[in-house]
Amino acid sequence: MRLIISLVLLIFLSACTTSVLAPTFRLVQKALTIEVEQTQQRLSQQLDLNFQGFEIHRLSITQEQPLTIQNLLTYRVRGTYELTFKLPKRQIKQSQKPFELYLQLQKEGKTWRLLLPESGIEGSWRSYLISEQ
Repeated sequence: MRLIISLVLLIFLSACTTSVLAPTFRLVQKALTIEVEQTQQRLSQQLDLNFQGFEIHRLSITQEQPLTIQNLLTYRVRGTYELTFKLPKRQIKQSQKPFELYLQLQKEGKTWRLLLPESGIEGSWRSYLISEQ
């Protein structure tokens, strides 16, 4: 009987630990904002567009998969969102836009970083601190 109770408690505690360490909805939204800002800046420079901001709506997280990158706990988060780019005379809206983010918990367990793969360099990442505010 003690063995069964111990196993149930162990399973319960490990499930709680994983969910406590998993990225929150707000964290995912902030990380997605950083990624879209990076894309917006590149597009503005390449296409000479005058973006006046963007809005993210209808964020839906469909998968959170834990893995390890550079010996730190990282989550691959997938889902969809709606994106509206604001231009001077119109708006461009994209619905059901898929995303895949890599969110890494730092060693102290208090901060998260968005990892973006470095183009052309296998296994190399650009890293952005995700602000708590």
